[in-house]
Amino acid sequence: MKVSDHVLERLRQWEVEHVFAYAGDGINGLLAAWGRADDKPRFIQARHEEMAAFEAVGYAKFSGRVGVCAATSGPGAIHLLNGLYDAKLDHVPVVAIVGQTNRSAMGGSYQQEVDLLSLFKDVASEYCEMVTVPEQLPNVIDRAMRTAAARRTVTAVIIPADVQELDYEPPGHAFKMVPSSLGAAHYAPVPADDEIARAAEVLNAGEKVAVLIGQGARGARAEVERLADVLGAGVAKALLGKDALPDDLPYVTGAIGLLGTRPSYELMRDCDTLLVVGSSFPYTQFLPELDQARAVQIDIDPFMVGLRYPFEVNLVGDARETLTRLLPLLKRKKHDKWRKKIEKDTARWWQVMERRAAIDADPINPEYVVHALDALLPDDVILAADSGSAANWYARHLRMRGTMRGSLSGTLATMGPGVPYVIGAKFAHPDRPAVAIVGDGAMQMNGLAELITVAKYWREWENPRLVVAVLNNQDLNQVTWEMRAMSGAPQFLPSQELPDVPYADFARSIGLDGVRVEKPGDVEGAWRRALDADRPFVVEFRTDPAVPPIPPHASLDQIEAAAASIVKGDSDRVGMIRQGLKAKVQEMLPGSRHREDRPGASGDA
Repeated sequence: MKVSDHVLERLRQWEVEHVFAYAGDGINGLLAAWGRADDKPRFIQARHEEMAAFEAVGYAKFSGRVGVCAATSGPGAIHLLNGLYDAKLDHVPVVAIVGQTNRSAMGGSYQQEVDLLSLFKDVASEYCEMVTVPEQLPNVIDRAMRTAAARRTVTAVIIPADVQELDYEPPGHAFKMVPSSLGAAHYAPVPADDEIARAAEVLNAGEKVAVLIGQGARGARAEVERLADVLGAGVAKALLGKDALPDDLPYVTGAIGLLGTRPSYELMRDCDTLLVVGSSFPYTQFLPELDQARAVQIDIDPFMVGLRYPFEVNLVGDARETLTRLLPLLKRKKHDKWRKKIEKDTARWWQVMERRAAIDADPINPEYVVHALDALLPDDVILAADSGSAANWYARHLRMRGTMRGSLSGTLATMGPGVPYVIGAKFAHPDRPAVAIVGDGAMQMNGLAELITVAKYWREWENPRLVVAVLNNQDLNQVTWEMRAMSGAPQFLPSQELPDVPYADFARSIGLDGVRVEKPGDVEGAWRRALDADRPFVVEFRTDPAVPPIPPHASLDQIEAAAASIVKGDSDRVGMIRQGLKAKVQEMLPGSRHREDRPGASGDA
């Protein structure tokens, strides 16, 4: 048995079923071992190493298991980095196995020689190791797997090409040998009883309780529901926790932040007590004023507590186990007025979203595209949104229910993971449908090529339904609006304008199916056709770039900056004025809150 054979054997013993990868001579030894191992674990060939890393992230996000990716030395290893940083920043367990030049060539400025230990030092800061002798195994593989799972992070194992070809020798019962064992035991840490009692005192003292949950609360759905009922609280969700609680609960106000909802903004604006569970939501301006609310945080990671807000009590522990111990100490509140306001605001918001989706646009309103999908989604669908304006519509118009799962690049907010995420999801759950909502910029960057990966593997999936929806507005739209709102700069066409690409035609050319939609009346029918298709399907919607992704609380500075971009001659100034006014007026119609409801809120318009 060679070192490369043992690496694959150890991955099998860790129950790794898929490795998302791309070939190269720096891992030729591993590739040969894959041939000897009858392709177990399965080598899933991406079109690009960055996509392999994103697919490993998607697999890990939607399976709850460690994702594994592999690449060759030099350029292949470098290409992995963006996907690996996506995993690190979103606290997702991924192991990267990377080739390296022969040991004899190291330090000799050899072809494709890159100092990989230095390169991966940050992204795999919890564990990054190079194997230089066979006896380092299996310990290095075991620690990489165990650390990734326990710390919910990225680890890296670097194996020089000549080491891959060495005969495997296990560590012995001797000095400076490090034997190892399999397995990562499940554990659920809980805070001390006195800390839980302090948290209960803070929550019991409040009259207007707001809860913010993130992905760390996903395993505590029942406990969060019970807590919200006892405290009469409203619950807002960070985008990575969008699937942690159903949106059909009347007190769930939806997403928070720039991509969030108005009721989530008002929940934080008006509360006197805040509980954050399993979230490191970074935008402090969308939390209560710093001297407004008494606050408690629950997080499993001691290095992530105490961030973002002056919390009075920080509880380090598993969300479910901590809430289970906290709930008996909480006193049921008489919360009719506060809870009724939250539920009324939330119901009104969905009416506003329906009205905004119904606004005419040229040719199609992107809000209508995503809003129309909401009612058609299967209850077990897996959703991914790419970064950009597509993330706005995913955040605001899709309501989670049943066993739906959804994610995006939450913290790195990188372009391009939408399509590879759902590919990873399909290998995690081949029996479930998946939908990716991506902008044309992300589709041109990564998605088109990765459709080839879909075409290569889709026949193996028990359920072939994988839908890629492309919002084709020929504009890098999110950046365009950020230029307007943050810099007061008009759209700079050489950087923002995108070529029109026949995405659906390309899908059909490689054996998938697809349709281009250019009329609002065809939107719902296209969604139905895509969701019922017998193979992966690309739906290309021609959408209006002038529809603004208005934040739930546009500041006066942002309004003035957008106005300045018009004065300076924005190329789409007529459209953006028309669509911006039509969108904003939906919040002012009967049945919606007027700015006069809160005197002095100069930035609410």
